[in-house]
Amino acid sequence: MGASKQKSGISRRKFIKGLGGGIAGATTITAGTGGAVPEEGPHGAIIAGTAPVRISLLINGKKHELVVDPRTTLLDALRNNLDYTGTKRVCNKGQCGACTVILNGKTVLACSMLALDADGASIETVEGLAKGDKLHPLQEAFIRHDALQCGFCTPGFIMSCVSLLKENDQPTLEEIKTGISGNLCRCGTYPNIFKAVADAAKTMKKGG
Repeated sequence: MGASKQKSGISRRKFIKGLGGGIAGATTITAGTGGAVPEEGPHGAIIAGTAPVRISLLINGKKHELVVDPRTTLLDALRNNLDYTGTKRVCNKGQCGACTVILNGKTVLACSMLALDADGASIETVEGLAKGDKLHPLQEAFIRHDALQCGFCTPGFIMSCVSLLKENDQPTLEEIKTGISGNLCRCGTYPNIFKAVADAAKTMKKGG
């Protein structure tokens, strides 16, 4: 019999080689930065690739340049890369509000946002509230009204309250409840938190 005909189709070796080329092609490296430039996918989705990305964050008025894996959350960048550990990891699912920070004037859940998406943003964390040894009026009010127990949720509550009082300097009880509705306290200190926010609002109104 003559030599058998070669089987049609793509071999495993060719498939893997082609796959590798496709992955490499999806990542564009910026000369001099070592970071991947996000590209637009077929449906408008952003493809960051797999290479580390160089980003810039302005945190509590201080600029930070760092290189992160594209999958790094803002929470991990703050805690692990920059040592801003006041922002807490509790549920890590965007449900409890413990990781709340203020980004460009709006509250966000740091565990549910990629650090890459915060590139160039201005971020406020709980570490930036005190001025030297002088606590922020909200921090003082939380202590005065015993509005914390275990403390894991407290930084997130305070950042949500800071944002609330920036938008509404004299909130009603219902407005306070609505303003912090995205934050959960497993210790159940809600009544004291409400009192602390109302007290801080009065203090801040007087210029304290």
